[in-house]
Amino acid sequence: MTGEGMSAPTAGPGALPPKDAALISLRGVTKFYGTGDAEVRALRGIDLDIRGGEFVAIMGPSGSGKSTAMNILGFLDKPTGGAYRFGGADVDHLGRDQLALLRRNFLGFVFQGYNLLARTSALENVELPLIYQGMPRTERRRLALDALAKVGLKGREDHDPSQLSGGQQQRVAIARAIVTNPDVILADEPTGNLDTARSHEIMDLLTELNRKDGITILMVTHEPDMAEYADRLVHFLDGRIESDTIPEKAASHAL
Repeated sequence: MTGEGMSAPTAGPGALPPKDAALISLRGVTKFYGTGDAEVRALRGIDLDIRGGEFVAIMGPSGSGKSTAMNILGFLDKPTGGAYRFGGADVDHLGRDQLALLRRNFLGFVFQGYNLLARTSALENVELPLIYQGMPRTERRRLALDALAKVGLKGREDHDPSQLSGGQQQRVAIARAIVTNPDVILADEPTGNLDTARSHEIMDLLTELNRKDGITILMVTHEPDMAEYADRLVHFLDGRIESDTIPEKAASHAL
């Protein structure tokens, strides 16, 4: 972590913990909303360890707690109880500004709806996280161009979202997520708006980023065939982890 009053985590760009150590650790995490008869127990005591470099798919029906868990993992929400450690650092008592620094410096986000700015070029969309970091224009432009090239969009830098297909827009979103060299990408239904062929292209890209660049991927999906790209499948039900398994395809790749 960076910033006043924040100690550096053992995990940072280029300094991930060993693969047998937990980059992310949840212990007894709960999340309750409301009080009395209106209380909703979204999470009922979650224990979860994720090692640096893993690709984890999170599944479960609506209301199972998976989205709540992802919000907590992404520092977008705080648990009601339990402990959350990231890169060896305790994040439970950090303030809003400190959590924002964690998000900015260590995480990348990919959403089902792309969340690109309309009438803004692909290059400018990818530059946004670097603008928030205060990076000089020349340097952020170079990094954004590199990120777009990495996701196969060289030559499309000046196109705005209306000039790109759904798959290309999601590639821009992934370029925006990786331009800061994050340790973790949190992907929320990244193929939910795509046809089958484009979905597999996006999953191949995420797999390449995971395997070649060592980026930890946490992905929420409702699609079993997309989940099989992951190393692990964590299934939520009624605010608890029902199962934590290795998808069949991942198991066959490991043989």
